[in-house]
Amino acid sequence: MDTPARFRMNRTTLLAVFAFALCLTTLSAASPWFLLVLVVPALIAAWVLRTGFDIDGEAVTVRSLLGRRRVPWTEVAGVRVGERADLWLVTTVGTEVRLPAVRARDLPAIGRASDGRIPLL
Repeated sequence: MDTPARFRMNRTTLLAVFAFALCLTTLSAASPWFLLVLVVPALIAAWVLRTGFDIDGEAVTVRSLLGRRRVPWTEVAGVRVGERADLWLVTTVGTEVRLPAVRARDLPAIGRASDGRIPLL
């Protein structure tokens, strides 16, 4: 696989974040200190843009707002479906890494992106 498959949050979520930020700007009329409240939608937007994971020929890279974790394919034991249809990457040493922005319905796309390393259901 030459280019990594990217799984990210839906970008239309940013419309709601923008509307939230627009509503918060009316607070700045009361006091300039309320402009600090705009940090909240900025952090939410950064979270939407950054959170997700990449699948390439060497590893699965899970990204969060503040960091990332790269799990080589040699350490991947499988994928576990949680109680609320969330997905967890299970490693050979027994640890689990949550796969953000996807649910159980996305398993076929993840299986295709992994070139068969994660079998299709």
